[in-house]
Amino acid sequence: MRTRPRTAAVTLSVATLAVALTACGGSGSGDAGAAPAAPTPTGPAVDLAGACPATVVVQTDWNPEADHGHLYQMLGPNPAIDASQKSVTSDLYANGRPTGVKLQVRAGGPAIGFSKVSAQMNQDKSITLGYVSTDEAVQFSGDMPTTAVFAENDKSPMMVMWDPKTYPDVTTIKDLGVRLQANGGVVRYFNGAAYMSYLTGAGYLPAGIVDGSYDGAPAKFVTAKGKDAQQGFATAEPYVYQNEIAAWGKPLKFQLVADTGWSPYPETMSVRTADLASLSPCLKKLVPVMQQADVDFVKNPAATNDLIVKLVQAYNNGWTYDAAVGKAAVAQMKDLKIATDAGNGHVGAMDDKRVSDLIKTAAPIFSQSGGHVKDGLAAGDLVTNQFLDPKIGFGW
Repeated sequence: MRTRPRTAAVTLSVATLAVALTACGGSGSGDAGAAPAAPTPTGPAVDLAGACPATVVVQTDWNPEADHGHLYQMLGPNPAIDASQKSVTSDLYANGRPTGVKLQVRAGGPAIGFSKVSAQMNQDKSITLGYVSTDEAVQFSGDMPTTAVFAENDKSPMMVMWDPKTYPDVTTIKDLGVRLQANGGVVRYFNGAAYMSYLTGAGYLPAGIVDGSYDGAPAKFVTAKGKDAQQGFATAEPYVYQNEIAAWGKPLKFQLVADTGWSPYPETMSVRTADLASLSPCLKKLVPVMQQADVDFVKNPAATNDLIVKLVQAYNNGWTYDAAVGKAAVAQMKDLKIATDAGNGHVGAMDDKRVSDLIKTAAPIFSQSGGHVKDGLAAGDLVTNQFLDPKIGFGW
């Protein structure tokens, strides 16, 4: 289960339901994955050799899951799984063809001692790109600066969830706060979450009803019988609680935290800011490959989700994930407009005004909690759209 934040400010568990699900058995180092044995070429060849490192290393912030599907989509046939290091390596594929370099995807969370990806990138210079949400980028902009080059999702799936039978008139987090206060309920969350400081400070939730004792397990929510609310990911818990936790087994209602005004770009593909110039020749070719992989995965996720499940089984660290959750996650990405072109006509763009608004909101919170926010921080310090191909998008 997830007991530490997946990013500096987004501290919720994605399917952190180990008490209700059985951990799968693992496979040994070097075992083959489940990508298609012979991908059919779907477009022109892309040559990354020379421009990119011989192995493009990507550090994720958690165990394999559908939220990371665009990365695993780029792995070629028969990827080598290193169960001890919690990583997978293969030829990096684009348009069904090898690109001349390899891709290594490293699991985060427990695999890196729950370290922040920013810190991991700062310590390990072999990492080419890492998953750094823009709120985490704000927090560490002063001492571990990163620049996002691609946002595979436009909106964070972070949410607050509740029982619609207990609170039938509640449609928003703000409504929920009023009803919980009257009913003696709480919102349970991982202690220290910056988004919760925002929700209480901005008046969405009364400070007296938030409970930082959440440990990732469903037990407290289930035993409260609907009285309490809880944090979660819209791409996981609604499906899992209804379909895979027999003690609950019914629908949930929720609102995305992003819809309240705390709206970072989640898990953006980011580089160390100091390396942006030297990696630019690579990024110019690689970022469009990531865009296309994101589109391909969301439109046809089955094979890559099968690989994700195999990786979870191989890593065998208590995290559980199955193909049904992965399928539901992709459906939520589309239905909730988590995966979208955001009105740009192409996937992956980040809006400077939105980032600037986040800086204004988040910087004071992080400064009060011991963050290292850069003086005079601006959106251009954190994100760039210069490598995106404006022709590649979902079309919705």
